[in-house]
Amino acid sequence: MSDKFSRRQFAKIAGLSAAAITAPGQSVEAKPDAAPCGSRGFPAGFLWGTATSSYQVEGAVNEDGRGASIWDNFTRVAGKIEDGTNGDRANEHYHRYKDDIALIKELGCKAYRFSVAWPRVFPDGDGKPNPKGLDFYNRLIDQLLTNGIEPWLTLYHWDLPQSLQDRFGGWRSVETCKAFGDYAAYVARHLTDRVKNVFTLNESGRFVYFGYGIGIDAPGLTLSQAEVNQIRHNTALAHGLAVQAVRSSGRRGTRVGPAENIDACIPAIDTPENVRATEIALRELNAGYLNVIMEGKYTDAFLKFAGPNAPKFTDAELKIISSPIDFLGLNIYAPQHYVMASDKGAGFSLLPIPKSFPHMNSDWLRVGPETIYWVPKLAAKIWKTNALYISENGASGDDRVTADGKIFDTDRIMYLRNYLAQLERATAEAVPVRGYFLWSLMDNFEWVYGLNKRFGLYHVNFDTQVRTPKLSASFYRNVIAKNAAGV
Repeated sequence: MSDKFSRRQFAKIAGLSAAAITAPGQSVEAKPDAAPCGSRGFPAGFLWGTATSSYQVEGAVNEDGRGASIWDNFTRVAGKIEDGTNGDRANEHYHRYKDDIALIKELGCKAYRFSVAWPRVFPDGDGKPNPKGLDFYNRLIDQLLTNGIEPWLTLYHWDLPQSLQDRFGGWRSVETCKAFGDYAAYVARHLTDRVKNVFTLNESGRFVYFGYGIGIDAPGLTLSQAEVNQIRHNTALAHGLAVQAVRSSGRRGTRVGPAENIDACIPAIDTPENVRATEIALRELNAGYLNVIMEGKYTDAFLKFAGPNAPKFTDAELKIISSPIDFLGLNIYAPQHYVMASDKGAGFSLLPIPKSFPHMNSDWLRVGPETIYWVPKLAAKIWKTNALYISENGASGDDRVTADGKIFDTDRIMYLRNYLAQLERATAEAVPVRGYFLWSLMDNFEWVYGLNKRFGLYHVNFDTQVRTPKLSASFYRNVIAKNAAGV
């Protein structure tokens, strides 16, 4: 995939031009418990976890009443998936979940972030639920708890029921938002006796733009900017409806929040002027989704730039969208923009990324460890939150299996060591990051890349389904044991 369509390219996703942005940011101090001054390590009680998603690992797409998803159909369109594979089998996690949970326990992780497959629970997206689908997640959750691992549930990680796409145009329609709210209520009613933390939608910024804007993800549509902006608004509305559903149908004390691939902005040089400019950029370049969730309004700059392409909305919808959340999940991989202060237009300028900028074996995955320091720090200040989680962070690597079956993924260790050192720096400065979920537990079906890109701590032989720990698994185990980055 070219840099033009890199996995997390957000300026276009937000539908904004830096030259058109003028709105100021906001600030507030966040004061969580931090590591003692002069000490090394993360705060006591810091949550260490790992993550997967349903379509990427479960397989069993035609078993126990599961309905079709948009990714089931999309992967069958010739040329859409780099290696021609699909998620029909994936990691067979549906049948091997007990063994996979043992791998999580072996790492020392205390939390596992997984997603529920909507079409497994509601084959048509709405209507009659499928008890056998829910039973799988009951078994999964019980097994996690038996092993001392806290389940963190994601309601939507891109596998939209195909029926909703066929009948309503998927996220183009508010009917899909309503169905999502009903689905969220059903899941909350049945699972929050044991699940205490729920993510709503994963990476709206990715699945809206890539699926409905440029057509390289499911459902493969290329719509106008006005339609894309409206779809993004609809997903924000779905998030709000899900928050309300968890509040009304879940057990008391259940926490809920989004998991978003924030458009990551970093000051090119750490000066007060550049940091202030980066605050403005971070707020405005995330104005089309995350900021409206956090503030309950679209910024003036966003609406001005969007003009006739701006989403149509009501005050009642904005109230739903901004339903109070308990935490903010941030998926942070790579720097998107280095920012300098400017005396023109928006008050900031975005610097070009040189072709020589270092990256992992995915072109989009630039290595910028400072991203995981600055983004949570500024997000907490801008949006007044005192509970942040890194809901995804990790790296694909050039994983080679040696003759004796070992995988010495020192490239991934380099990436993780440097990112975690910067995250440790943030928590030492009282940035309210409460936990970290490494993406991913094991190699899996990596969307348009198929099985070609490997992000796992465990290598998977997709012919035999044998899981083999990489050297990075030992590294992460050591980080967790020490509660420190291990630099």
